[in-house]
Amino acid sequence: MTRLAQTHGLTDVQQEILATVRDFVDKEIIPVATELEHRDEYPTQIVEGLKELGLFGLMIPEEYGGLGESLLTYALCVEEIARGWMSVSGIINTHFIVAYMLKQHGTQEQKDTFLPRMALGEVRGAFSMSEPGLGSDVSAITSKAVKDGEEYVLNGQKMWLTNGGSSTLVAVLVRSDEGHPAGAPPHKSMTTFLVEKEPGFGEVRPGLTIPGKIDKMGYKGVDTTELIMDGLRIPANRVLGGTTGRGFYQMMDGVEVGRVNVAARGCGVAQRAFELGVSYAQQRHTFGKPIAQHQAIQFKLAEMATKVEAAHAMMVNAARKKDSGERNDLEAGMAKYLASEYCKEVVEDAFRIHGGYGFSKEYEIERLYREAPMLLIGEGTAEIQKMIIGRRLLEEYRFQG
Repeated sequence: MTRLAQTHGLTDVQQEILATVRDFVDKEIIPVATELEHRDEYPTQIVEGLKELGLFGLMIPEEYGGLGESLLTYALCVEEIARGWMSVSGIINTHFIVAYMLKQHGTQEQKDTFLPRMALGEVRGAFSMSEPGLGSDVSAITSKAVKDGEEYVLNGQKMWLTNGGSSTLVAVLVRSDEGHPAGAPPHKSMTTFLVEKEPGFGEVRPGLTIPGKIDKMGYKGVDTTELIMDGLRIPANRVLGGTTGRGFYQMMDGVEVGRVNVAARGCGVAQRAFELGVSYAQQRHTFGKPIAQHQAIQFKLAEMATKVEAAHAMMVNAARKKDSGERNDLEAGMAKYLASEYCKEVVEDAFRIHGGYGFSKEYEIERLYREAPMLLIGEGTAEIQKMIIGRRLLEEYRFQG
């Protein structure tokens, strides 16, 4: 265990889980990650290993067959997994957002149906808010659900689904104007539907098409897709929570968990970049000595380590606040913003320390250099985070003149 990014006050169980995950990352992920990433290959064997470890049920309550662990334990596991390969953390993140939304907002029947199978990794989750034309403006969603007897008919196009192909359960946010008068705020006419489907690409159930993987600069291996609904019929008992018009709040609750996760990913990638940089600096010689002995490199290492430590502390704080039952959108936004920015900077410094070799696909830092930018846009861009943080600060520090 390294000196950086330690978390104080963990239970024996938490420490045991983290030690097991770190061992799995070192032995099963890091040795194969770069090769799989370059081939853009789904990490089937790694996912099977995560199932065996019980990680798909980490935050699912024990009564549904999960481990019933906290958001903090989950975030620390994500940090370890992202240290090995960030794409793998994406595979479990969307699964957990859906499981969390079911646990918090689902009907008893929905929990009983899905959570036990999600804990085993038999049902794999994905969630879908974004659309091709709206970016971070969730209120501009145009996908619609129209009631038809005991079913709803869904039409529209969604974008940027992580696990879009491999998942079997997708939480989809659409507009449903039923029961909401014209002129009502847009967020009050949104509903989350639980859409079951077959894994794969093409028409995965009548009225639902997953066209194929989007080719990306980084974040490879994991499948990122579109989702097209054309007359997709969903029974009324698959409205999350059983009541329409609650979808926006349900999704935002899930996204708070997602933002802690993105912060944890940033921490993990930054940690790995620091490890690679500090190791290479002690092996590479220039002017008759290891480059680590040059003050210019020591300054870089000092800045990198400080950023790793600061980002980890903020991520842990945001997770603990959510675990305590308090609102954590401010802390989660700050942690996600800082960790993603610092991750980019630490990765770039490690890249610079590697010199020309950092540009070679033989070296792991090349992969990290392409992965880090995704964290600047995932679960809301850095600019959106700053807007959220600014609004929340103005609520907290309202001028009383």
